[in-house]
Order: sequence, then structure tokens, then C-alpha cells
Amino acid sequence: MLNSSPTASASAPAGFLLPSQHIRALVDNVSLAFIGKEQVVAHAVLALVAGGHVLIEDVPGLGKTLLAKALARSLAADFKRIQFTADLLPSDITGVTTFAPDRHEFLFRRGPVFTNVLLADEINRATPRTQSALLEAMEEQSVTVDGQRHALEWPFFVLATQNPVELEGTYPLPFAQMDRFMIRLSIGYLDRALEMKLLQMQQHDDPLVRLATVLNPESLAQVHAAVRAVTVETSLLGYLVDIVHATRVADSLEYGASPRGSLDVQRFSQALALLAGRAYVLPDDIKQAARLVLPHRLIVRKGTRAVTATARSVIDHLIESVPVPV
Repeated sequence: MLNSSPTASASAPAGFLLPSQHIRALVDNVSLAFIGKEQVVAHAVLALVAGGHVLIEDVPGLGKTLLAKALARSLAADFKRIQFTADLLPSDITGVTTFAPDRHEFLFRRGPVFTNVLLADEINRATPRTQSALLEAMEEQSVTVDGQRHALEWPFFVLATQNPVELEGTYPLPFAQMDRFMIRLSIGYLDRALEMKLLQMQQHDDPLVRLATVLNPESLAQVHAAVRAVTVETSLLGYLVDIVHATRVADSLEYGASPRGSLDVQRFSQALALLAGRAYVLPDDIKQAARLVLPHRLIVRKGTRAVTATARSVIDHLIESVPVPV
């Protein structure tokens, strides 16, 4: 999945990178700092170039902040971090309008959401009212304060985290908020050899210092456009819709995926195809995208939010039950 097409690479003129090579270069560069988890990096990068946002659900200390900073540095992008707490207000995210006596006018002071890469750390520790402050930003690329709409800079990428272990004093993300994230990832621990390598790497310097800028906003925009230009044949669109529809009628699920989920599966499958050096989507791209994009959008019929493993098993079963178009 992570290898670009040799044929496509060979056809590129010297000094010119194809979109697939841009994606590959971004994955490789981030992996220099965020070691041992190339697949996690690849999935986060694919969500970025597909125009989505990422939710990472895992225990503290696994490098979530490092991943966000490495992505920002690789893009020469502005980075901000918000530590979500119970007393955080929506204005602490979006900004506030204040009166400037010297100018005799009201001025809008921008909040930390005005950035390129935003790390929303422990997002489930804030109240639902504060969590919802990100909804408009994630979906509309803008915020509204005191009736005035303020556009966000492009690119705008949210990497949110939540701790699944310490649940006391937390507020589960609303179903609508979960639907705003293209994919949900889990990092996991490193094995012994990689953890020793991590200690050696960070013994004397910051892992971020070795990262170069591999994409700028202009080249990222080109990759983003290339993702949308990847062809999805009509029969495969029907296959994608059938998979999503199966989640809505499955007896084991209380709620299935929304049309936004269908759009995200399409975008992510296009990004997968582009990374592979193809200008068209294959059924395997849709299957892989569905396994990453849909699980966190499902609620099992017993009434509790689907645990990742349970949701994935449901998705695996549904994918196998939907016939692949010939």
C-alpha cells in the first residue's frame, strides 16, 4: 500500500515529483522523527491530502504531539496546540471581539484555531459546548464570532486526541463530532528494538531538528487537487454506496454511516490509489478505505458506542457480504 508505482515514478522528468512521490516523501520525512509507525504516519498523511481530519485514540506518551509537529514542520506550516480542559471556553478556541480604545473600534483577536495544523489534545475533556466550537471550523473551514464569519487559512488540518483509559471528568464526543473526523487511529507501543532506537535518537537532540520541508502549501494544494482528479468508475461508486448502506440496515448496528462517511470513503480511496501511482480507484482501495473511515461512525445496537475492534469486525463482515462489481 505504501509503495508508489515504479512506472509512474520513472516517467517523471528529473527534478519533478509526481503527486504520489510528494505523498511518499511526506510519509518518509515524518517517519524520520516518528519512528516505527510508518502505517500510522501514512494514514494520517493520506487523510491530510484527502482533506480530512484525524482522531487518535490511545494512551498518553506515544508521540501524538510529535506526530502533529512533524507534519507541520514537513509542510513548513503553522502549528498550534490546544489543551482541552473542563473550563475551556469556545472563545478560547475561535477568538474574541474586543474594543480597542485607541482606535475607537472593535477588533477581532484570532484564537489558536487560526493555524494550519491544530493539535486538539484530549478533546474529550472539554464540555460539549466547547467541543462544538470545532465543528464549523472542521467542516466549513471558517468560524463565526459575534455574527461575523472569519475564514481559516489553508491548509487546515485537525489532529485530535483522546485518552480511552482515564474517563473520569470526560465528555464523550457527540456523534456529529465523531463524524467530522475522516479516520480514527491508534498508535500502540513500540517493540523493544524500536524503543531502544527511540532512546538513542533522542539522547542528545530533538528528533524534529532532522526534518526538512518537503511540501509547501502550493504543492500540497496540487496533491489535494490530484486526489480529487482520481477516477472512481460508476460501478465502484455503487459498490461504495452499497457498503455504506449495509451499515444502515445491519441488525447489529443502531446507527450506520452518514453520507459524509460515503464522501470520506471516496476521498480516502482516491488518496490510496494516488499513493499507489494510479489515476483510478480499485475495489481494494474502497475496502481498505472503508475499514479505516467507517468504524468510528457506527453505534452497535446494544446502545454503547462501538469499540474499535467490534466496529471493525462488523465492517469486515459487511464488506465481505457486498458483492464486488465485475
